[in-house]
Amino acid sequence: MNTSDSRQEDVSYFVPLFEAAGEYRGENHFRLLPEPAARSSLVADDEPLKSWGSAKFVQSSFSAGLMHVEALTKLVRVAGQIDPMSPWTLLRGALENFATAVWLLDGKDRDERRHRALTLWAEDFRNRHQHETDVQHVVTGPKEKTGAQRQDEVKDLADRLGLPGLRRPGAGDIIFSAATTAGLDPKLTRALWRVGSGFAHGRFWPILRASEVRGLARGSNGGYLLNFVVDDDQLKSMADACQKLLEHTAKRYVARSRASVRVSDPRF
Repeated sequence: MNTSDSRQEDVSYFVPLFEAAGEYRGENHFRLLPEPAARSSLVADDEPLKSWGSAKFVQSSFSAGLMHVEALTKLVRVAGQIDPMSPWTLLRGALENFATAVWLLDGKDRDERRHRALTLWAEDFRNRHQHETDVQHVVTGPKEKTGAQRQDEVKDLADRLGLPGLRRPGAGDIIFSAATTAGLDPKLTRALWRVGSGFAHGRFWPILRASEVRGLARGSNGGYLLNFVVDDDQLKSMADACQKLLEHTAKRYVARSRASVRVSDPRF
């Protein structure tokens, strides 16, 4: 595996994404998306969901995406080095984060958006329960509950609201849907996410589909060592998709968090 020095190679295609994320950077932190106004579409969505509304999840997902982009920014501008895997891994995380936020904001009506929010909360509590099982967490506080108990509460709420069937959400499905509503090619965006996931998991196939092989050398065990670098065209497409989803999230969140007299319309 070969690494490339970003001081020598042109990685200016990252600049639009870095600048878009940089708009939310404070001195020592990232600014959170604002709390939605009382008479806003988001508040109308979340009103019957109690503590498990979509606004919190959108804010959290958006912030996580910004932090992934920030890590890549420092890798490029401070460390000055890009290896063939790390940028894909970081952009894969950012893409999932921004796509999740878009998916929560852009359901076709209020019931669908509420169902999506409860689906993610149920999955969040399922994952929490898995961790609690691994570490043998014991409930001690008088009001503390396990992840499994919270998951049951979310499912019960969904049933009461006529929104049953909180199936585990698939990241690929979320990305496909979010890309569609954000005006991206959904198949291409999902394919780029698959490449990022492949690199993150140390798989072999992304090297063949998203890298430029610049040579090989015979290894000591009789095999060959590949000398490869990132495919800039595909990595640029991934960065562009992250930027599009970031900007779409911000635009939709601002529009849906403002006070409005039209909150009774389920499309808003």
